[in-house]
Amino acid sequence: MRTSILYIEDNEKIGTWVKEELEQRGYTVQWLLSGEGAETEVAQYDVVILDIMLPGLDGFTIGKRLKKAAPAVPILLLTARTSIDDKVEGLQFADDYLTKPFHTDELVARLEVLIRRSAGIPSERISLGEDIEVDQHVQMVYDKRTGEEIILTGKQHQILMYFLRHPNQVLTKEQIYEAIWGEVYITGDKTLLVHIHRLRQKLERHPDSAEIIETLKGIGYRVKL
Repeated sequence: MRTSILYIEDNEKIGTWVKEELEQRGYTVQWLLSGEGAETEVAQYDVVILDIMLPGLDGFTIGKRLKKAAPAVPILLLTARTSIDDKVEGLQFADDYLTKPFHTDELVARLEVLIRRSAGIPSERISLGEDIEVDQHVQMVYDKRTGEEIILTGKQHQILMYFLRHPNQVLTKEQIYEAIWGEVYITGDKTLLVHIHRLRQKLERHPDSAEIIETLKGIGYRVKL
């Protein structure tokens, strides 16, 4: 059965884009320009995407009404606001929030986490080193010390997931580059080196003495699980 989403967003350009992106990924989306009266139908959906800046009643008011009407339906709040006070107020009723601008990959990943959590499905997490945890199902990376998600760029994410598909295996630079970029590796090209360096800065406690992404000099890299 397709996951059904109630999406409340008054910006028609953004709303059209998000609705099309989600429907292309197999979701059923009911898009409303206003949240007034939405509490009467929210219980029939699997998850809500709610923008804060709405005409008439704002997203905070709408969100509280939706959560009261259907406590089991998770709410993902979209906000262009970055103040801590706004986030704290939003999380009094919302289950997660996403700051604009955002990429649809991150939106989908967060939706899947909320849907799995509300359905009582356990996550599939693995540990990397002492501080990093990866949920393989939704492909999100977390810092275990803070519980915060670690945001990777597209290429950093692809490289890490490639390592995780080949755990404990020594991978040459040629293998990694050709798998990620889809091009023949040219000896001396520093592109992969730069991306791994930046990935280590996000994952490693001590990037200069890496424990997660191990370098085998003259051969390549390995991630041990």
